Amino acid sequence: MGRRSLAEVMATGTPDSQARFGQSVKGLLTEKVNTCGTDVIALTKQVLKGSRSSELLGQAARNMVLQEDAILHSEDSLRKMAIITTHLQYQQEAIQKNVEQSSNLQDQLNHLLK
Repeated sequence: MGRRSLAEVMATGTPDSQARFGQSVKGLLTEKVNTCGTDVIALTKQVLKGSRSSELLGQAARNMVLQEDAILHSEDSLRKMAIITTHLQYQQEAIQKNVEQSSNLQDQLNHLLK
């Protein structure tokens, strides 16, 4: 016995068998619709999670940029401090030389005045 089409079953069946068939089809369709509804809800949750993940990734990227800026600023500050330190060392050396020269001049003056 081959499979019959829906039209054949509907045409040859009794009103009672047609009603049972209709209820069966309705039940299957309802089940499929409910399954699709559940799938849509699950998919929506995944999309929302993905959106949240994307938001978190964006925040992480912004934080990385801020950290990079802070590192570059720190490196710049260190270079400036190194330049200032070198300048202060030169000034200290110049002051030391002036002190030595003053001491020598004072010694020479004291020797001349004796």
